[in-house]
Amino acid sequence: MRRLLITTDTVGGVWQYATDLAGALAEHGIEPVLATMGPRPTAQQRAALAEGVELVETDLSLDWLATGPHEVTDAGEGIARLADVYRADIVQLNAPALAATVRFDQPVVAVAHSCVGSWWQAVRGGCMDGDLSWRAELTGAGLHAADRVVAPSGAFATMLQQCYDLPRPPVVVRNGRRPAGLPPSAQQDIGFTAGRLWDEGKNLATIDRAAALAASRIVAAGPLAGPNGTAIALDNVETLGSLSDHDIARRFAARPVFVSAALYEPFGLAALEAAQAGCALVLSDIPTFRELWDGAAWFVYPHDAAGFAHAIDTVIGDPELRSRLGEAARERAGDYTVDRMAAGMLALYRELPVRAAPELVAA
Repeated sequence: MRRLLITTDTVGGVWQYATDLAGALAEHGIEPVLATMGPRPTAQQRAALAEGVELVETDLSLDWLATGPHEVTDAGEGIARLADVYRADIVQLNAPALAATVRFDQPVVAVAHSCVGSWWQAVRGGCMDGDLSWRAELTGAGLHAADRVVAPSGAFATMLQQCYDLPRPPVVVRNGRRPAGLPPSAQQDIGFTAGRLWDEGKNLATIDRAAALAASRIVAAGPLAGPNGTAIALDNVETLGSLSDHDIARRFAARPVFVSAALYEPFGLAALEAAQAGCALVLSDIPTFRELWDGAAWFVYPHDAAGFAHAIDTVIGDPELRSRLGEAARERAGDYTVDRMAAGMLALYRELPVRAAPELVAA
């Protein structure tokens, strides 16, 4: 296997995952072609790409922002053509729905980072809204069509198999991040969270209620409104807006108590970045976080605002406990590295049948 086409968006954690993976694969002699979908990357995002990674800005529709199934189908067909143009040996779809109705000439690895079906089950339950049901159907079809399905945690793999009736559980290849490498700065006695604050699955409503009860300040970085029109208003949490990766790393270097009340989290890169910096973790007691951080975090029932307030204040008020939790988190974070992630994906690629390279076609 020489050339790999990887799809990505530029909006959140998938970009971080895809760029980290592509950079690590390039070090192993792979030629990664990173195909962006939806909003184009910023100049800062382009500048951060590793050497040996080729970027293609497709302007194709992002599956979760599409207004109808035809946009996802058209995007899948566009990626299939791109794979032929670049003579890819394997295609990695970080949006499985792209494989729902499209025949690829290459083996397809579908990596599920989240999905509307499992999100709905975890966050709302009951019958799914009509606008989401067709998205879930396309995701399920894409997962069934792929040669391999990958999930970043065992808990999420189980959710996917149950939600989409997959014949076998997805392969688990845990995410990794390269540590920012910033030296520790003066410790901040605050609770801190970061991510897509507008996403109902992140459960910022509980964090906001906790902020009204806690003696400590709780600060949040990230957008309050999403590209899909969803928004949240926070009355008690101090908001910083969207910050660059470097600015987030600077915040983590001050080792605040990292807080996540997520109802739905397939992996949780922000928690990993916080742990790499030595932050104590206060996390919602959901299967993914238990799998990844059991014994290295303080767990709270996801809707227990008073419990989060108590945990944050207790950790901040007990330096020995805070230090112990921070070191436990840092040590556990050593299990989730980019090198391990790349090794896991390389092993999976090598198991796939290599099909004859397609003839070069006009773009």
